[in-house]
Amino acid sequence: MDLQKELNKTGGFKNLDLLAKQVVEGFISGMHKSPFHGFSAEFAEHKIYNQGESTKHIDWKLFAKTDRLYTKRYDEETNLRCHLIIDNSSSMHFPEMKSFSIDNLNKIAFTALASASLMHILKKQRDAVGLSVYSDSYSFYTPEKGSERHHHMLLHQLSELVISKPEQKQTKTYTYLHQIAEKIKRRSLVFLFTDMLQTDVDQDKLFDALRHLKHNKHEVVLFHVFDKEKELLFDFDNTPKRYVDVETGEHINLYAENIKDSYKTAVNDYFNAIRLKCGQYKIKYVEADTNKNFDNILTTYMIERQRF
Repeated sequence: MDLQKELNKTGGFKNLDLLAKQVVEGFISGMHKSPFHGFSAEFAEHKIYNQGESTKHIDWKLFAKTDRLYTKRYDEETNLRCHLIIDNSSSMHFPEMKSFSIDNLNKIAFTALASASLMHILKKQRDAVGLSVYSDSYSFYTPEKGSERHHHMLLHQLSELVISKPEQKQTKTYTYLHQIAEKIKRRSLVFLFTDMLQTDVDQDKLFDALRHLKHNKHEVVLFHVFDKEKELLFDFDNTPKRYVDVETGEHINLYAENIKDSYKTAVNDYFNAIRLKCGQYKIKYVEADTNKNFDNILTTYMIERQRF
């Protein structure tokens, strides 16, 4: 037995499907305070009635309860295709953890649980979902399907991402987003989970790859996954530490306070540039701080689904 290998093993999620259900049900229970008041847990049974539409499908019983007009929506009106794209480079496995729970997540675990939660909703609505995973290679692809078998296969793949420990796997977002964009043939709602950290191409090329996802009239949402406390605010105690780039192996020894201000300025400038470019390309930008809950993810899904 390789003792070091055994020690490095990660426990992963005990039941990703159950955790995803917990996230979604917690979100639904808080919907009475949200702008989606009146929708069922399926999210697709009703839509707000707009003046001039046919009154044929108005739900009068719901009107009696809420004093608001909603029309019934049917499955053929609401089915969509969704494609999840996940960055599985080494930086997405920060910080290193041995076990995971809903309150103890690194970037890849946050991404996996958020993706599983979205899949839980999509499954309820009998929508089709596909998945692409990349790092310095395009390691996994499956087209959009809606079967139970397909759903379990994707859950297994997400669980495997969490327990994998890619050593010095760099991010080739520019290369593989172009390839993924070519694979998604039919109009889809595309969710990209990445920390947007790539050093071997300039920003303009990286943004061009994002823009490529918009072809074929796809709706694209960028979930920018990062640990705000550590990666943006650089909240480390001021003792000498070695900071290691997990994707290249390069390192630097320093006191946190010596570079904190300049670091925060540089990272803020980069993140603001991402937001600006997403606005220009009509890509929805969502800050996905791993220290917060998933309401931001699921609310974005609700809004984008209605637009779609």
